[in-house]
Amino acid sequence: MIEAKAPGKLYIAGEYAVVEPGYPSIIVALNQFVRVSIKESSSYGKIVSQQYQEDSVFWRRQGDQMILDNRDNTFNYIISAISLAEEYAQQLGKKMAVYDLFVNSELDSPSGRKYGLGSSAAVTVATIKAVCQFYELPMTKAILFKLAAIAHLSVQGNGSLGDIAASVYGGWIEYRSFDREWLQAARNTANLKTILEQPWPLLKIRQLTPPDNLKLMIGWTGSPASTSHLVDKVAYQKSTNEMNYQDFLDASKQCLEKLISGFETQSLSLIQAGIKENRTILNNLASFTKVAIETPILKKMCDIAVAHNASAKTSGAGGGDCGIVIISNKEDVSTLLTEWKSSGITELPMKVHEINDIKA
Repeated sequence: MIEAKAPGKLYIAGEYAVVEPGYPSIIVALNQFVRVSIKESSSYGKIVSQQYQEDSVFWRRQGDQMILDNRDNTFNYIISAISLAEEYAQQLGKKMAVYDLFVNSELDSPSGRKYGLGSSAAVTVATIKAVCQFYELPMTKAILFKLAAIAHLSVQGNGSLGDIAASVYGGWIEYRSFDREWLQAARNTANLKTILEQPWPLLKIRQLTPPDNLKLMIGWTGSPASTSHLVDKVAYQKSTNEMNYQDFLDASKQCLEKLISGFETQSLSLIQAGIKENRTILNNLASFTKVAIETPILKKMCDIAVAHNASAKTSGAGGGDCGIVIISNKEDVSTLLTEWKSSGITELPMKVHEINDIKA
């Protein structure tokens, strides 16, 4: 039995702007995982999720192609990840096999609601890791990121792929997205192996080290949000608000560069100032795009934290899900947590996850 896992993520800063190639963001990987296991099978293989057992998908081989018996399924990211990993395997001369693939996610609440920790990215990364191990393919973090990014983008159709980067690299990262138009053109003109082996325009992924006194807290609202839907709404609005949107991009870039320098100089105060500024920048974006990024409960979550000497903001697309808090580890947060609880906000007691099992 081959087993692989990939962590969930949280955006710390730079949301929405990071969708544009070359614009910076900060993301962190968390110690909650999607786990994928594979074992060889005979004539039919199956894909089973512990969370969605009634939606298991059966498939078979027709030559080197995977043929689904049930195309109306919830596993589009898994199927895309398998297909891409196998495309890579075939280009490396591997013979295709049939196998059972089992998925188990820790990125949902016990009631089945998503925390907003990038489960689709994590399942894409974990699936590709498992399939590549199954076929004994060479693997680096750079190759894994590129495979997972292509697979995820083919399903979601938008986004920055920063959640893929966090699931691959782990820890705290600076992430700048690549030129997706270039990738689309490359997929039409070059083979996959060639694309994986060359630099991607504007892509940047760099590990960051937080100050020793930095404490990250996560508040969950219990309200799910659709990242794809919210990103689409902002993309639609930017064409009619070009000047405002460019101002947003410029402000976000300047803010993130200061925030990143806070990591470089180990300055908690600089990081907290950057989080506060990024919250304002995102609220300005929400104002002219009419997209509800900071919902009333997320505002409450942030305001409570700010009243307790912290900086706080929405995480990711907003509209629900999670917010993040940056606070000194010397602060007593017991009253903060009590006020969160009375407001219907749950602390997710997760820690940052480092990845050391794959070379860069």
